[in-house]
Amino acid sequence: MAYGKGASGMAVGETEMNMRTADVLVIGGGIAGIGAAAHIAADADVIVLERETATGTHSTGRSAAIFVLNYGNGTLRALNAASEPVFRDPGALSDLPLLTPRGELLLAGEGEADLLEETLGSASGMVRLTPEEAAEIVPAVRREGLIGAVYERDASDIDVDLLLGGFVRLLRARGGQIVTGAEAQAITRVGGVWRIETPAGVFEAPVVVNAAGAWADAVAARAGVRGVGLQPMRRSAALIPQPEGAADWPLFGSLREDWYAKPQSGKLMVSPADEDPVEPQDAWPDDMVLAEGIDRFERMTTLQVTRVERTWAGLRSFTGDRTPVAGFAPDGQGFFWLAGQGGYGIQTAPALSTLTADLVAGRAPALDAEIVAALSPERFA
Repeated sequence: MAYGKGASGMAVGETEMNMRTADVLVIGGGIAGIGAAAHIAADADVIVLERETATGTHSTGRSAAIFVLNYGNGTLRALNAASEPVFRDPGALSDLPLLTPRGELLLAGEGEADLLEETLGSASGMVRLTPEEAAEIVPAVRREGLIGAVYERDASDIDVDLLLGGFVRLLRARGGQIVTGAEAQAITRVGGVWRIETPAGVFEAPVVVNAAGAWADAVAARAGVRGVGLQPMRRSAALIPQPEGAADWPLFGSLREDWYAKPQSGKLMVSPADEDPVEPQDAWPDDMVLAEGIDRFERMTTLQVTRVERTWAGLRSFTGDRTPVAGFAPDGQGFFWLAGQGGYGIQTAPALSTLTADLVAGRAPALDAEIVAALSPERFA
């Protein structure tokens, strides 16, 4: 859908019976929505509608925040690779580095030889380690029962605040706006224009980008658009005292992904790597799930958790094929899906933001056509 700024015929912010118009309305102020809006704003008038009082409140603000090239399926790894240049050289997004070296160490226990070989066979930049070599990197690793490990040296911590803040600044510099306390309570399309009623006012635009995270299917339902089968999953975490010398440890965990740990803010963050299906909500941790995850952590390390200092939970929302959805809905003119990022939303944000802006503007995407097709909502039709 091609347009130029002001194509809606009314300047952004102009009021007519408490109604504001734009070329594009973005529902959701997480990293996906803000990033997409920042890129779209280069060509169009954009307003972001966020139901909470601040951006990045839910999944964005509760991420383990690490960039790992070998994370996710083939489509996600392509998005990781496309995002990496932005993380390495953020340009206008940040004067400071977005990445800090961290590394990732995944431990293989008895009975996981096949999984170890499969992981190494499908990965790029990962090396095999012996149990002794793994323990040299993280001295707390138990060698008993360990058959080996894989190590990705280039895995890096992401400064989510810098990335989100950079997108916000870029959006505003391009004339875009963010309206908080603006839950999309009613969504209708009349005369080729979407009309969204919120507690903060009424907004209209020919294009709506649904970047509502765990609530994306609910937003689609309000718009009369078929959902994509999005399932929010709870992911819990706990902060424990950081062992001496652990500040420089990599993220480390089990190869089968049933726990992981990472130095964070002077503490050690431990997660049970849970994926419990829940309704869209302001997530909270389950004490039993956390206890079971900490037990798995203790069994593979020499560390004993005697004090938990803080706990929290966030949501990772997946489609059935665990691949994000990005593209115009086949059953809703001007309704664009940007959802289902699962646990990959931060590290794929640069690529998905650019793709969204390209597709909304009617440009040929920089991503390969095969990847664009794999992300399209038409696969659910």
